[in-house]
Amino acid sequence: MKLHQKKRIGRGSGSGHGGTSCRGHKGQKSRSGKKIRIGFEGGQMPLSRRVPKRGFNNERFTDKINIVNLSSLDKLSEKEINLQLLRQKGFVKRKGQIKILGQGEINRALVIQADYFSKAARQKIEKAGGKAIKNDQLT
Repeated sequence: MKLHQKKRIGRGSGSGHGGTSCRGHKGQKSRSGKKIRIGFEGGQMPLSRRVPKRGFNNERFTDKINIVNLSSLDKLSEKEINLQLLRQKGFVKRKGQIKILGQGEINRALVIQADYFSKAARQKIEKAGGKAIKNDQLT
């Protein structure tokens, strides 16, 4: 049993939805077959084309650098830390080089191999009695 009937548009003035069939007078939206894509502004230059575009970022050739802080390295029980260990423990998830940053403190001597070290990280590692070995120094 239906509680109320579907609104029947364009079935005479007695229905309350006759005449313009709830579409108003004239204009693109009142015509049959109206299809207006998202972002269309009636022929005016769309916002996405009016806004200036700046720069070029070719990610294909950029060096992807993974960042690891000293605070997270202090949680590891190992004394020698390298790329394979960091991947295995889940500190580094994507491909690329590693940079060790000096956020946090380190309480024991660690031998850390990485591609880059910040000045603060290098100082803290050496102050704790460890070594900061750059990967290109290994060869």
